[in-house]
Amino acid sequence: MSAMAERKRTRPSERSAQAFRALGDEKRLRIVELLSGGTQCVCDLAVKVGAKQPLLSFHLKTLREAGLVVASRRGKWIYYSLNDELLGELEGGLARLGEASAVAARAEAECC
Repeated sequence: MSAMAERKRTRPSERSAQAFRALGDEKRLRIVELLSGGTQCVCDLAVKVGAKQPLLSFHLKTLREAGLVVASRRGKWIYYSLNDELLGELEGGLARLGEASAVAARAEAECC
């Protein structure tokens, strides 16, 4: 079974938790910020992040395993982009939490 198929079998809360753990590192968060501007070559990411290749590879592997980024080979280079599907799930989940918190705050304000 492919890694993508395996991720789809896990519960949304498990996928979200893995993604947020991966985003808990400053360099990985910087990589995601850079990729929000579009697909980038690993060589460009190394310069922009200021990380040597082994460390960058570790961070990119962590982001791929969390499902946040996807990789594609073009010739001898690997290009990375964001997984918009998972980011949409995370955004929707955070929006639902925000809405639930607002409802709870209004209910609390009306209490007693």
